[in-house]
Amino acid sequence: MNKDNSPGEPSAGHHEPHTGGLGTRLNWLRAAVLGANDGVVSIAGLVVGVAGATTSRQTLLAAGLAGLLAGSLSMATGEYVSVSTQRDSEKAALALEREELATAPQAELEELTGLLAGRGISPDLAREVAEQLTERDALGAHARVELGIDPEELTNPWHAAWASFAAFTCGALLPLLAIVLPPASVRLAVTVVAVLCALVLCGWASARLGNAPARQAVLRNAAGGAVAMAVTYTAGTLLGAAGA
Repeated sequence: MNKDNSPGEPSAGHHEPHTGGLGTRLNWLRAAVLGANDGVVSIAGLVVGVAGATTSRQTLLAAGLAGLLAGSLSMATGEYVSVSTQRDSEKAALALEREELATAPQAELEELTGLLAGRGISPDLAREVAEQLTERDALGAHARVELGIDPEELTNPWHAAWASFAAFTCGALLPLLAIVLPPASVRLAVTVVAVLCALVLCGWASARLGNAPARQAVLRNAAGGAVAMAVTYTAGTLLGAAGA
């Protein structure tokens, strides 16, 4: 025991956090970064494409705002539907588990013992742990060990929808402002530089949150955004020339 640390505190040199819900928070952060990244790429491709066809600031602003609202609402709706489906599935699984605990408690105890033993715990200790967990919170024990669900922290579709809406909007605002605020002579260059910088940051953040190599993630992200802008600008230029 480390005498320099009070009970419950990590020992010196051991910096791994043990607070509850860390995985959930990391998933939310990763989703926020990816949502912002989608906003950057989607609206950058849109406004750069329109910039290839016209220099009208009003047209660029209208197109960008329409794309921002459509994209953010689409992201929010999709996330709400997806998370609602997941929540319904979790509730159904918990209801079934609750029924099985009421009708066959002994069989459920044996099942929990087997699951714990399958994780490397000795059979006798697994039995003791299963009995203690069942006595304390049978449904919670089975939900966590058997289903991988925390009954106290079911996913919230409204939270997911608002988070997706906000993340996409924040990401989309950067290319929109970059294309409408500068003078016409430099707006394209400013937008490209701003977008690439944002994609580098998003790629780095997503790699850090996923414990992946940052260099590859940054390069992929920046290259994907550059290709998207190049394709849409070329298309917009061709359409603008054809319309002229």
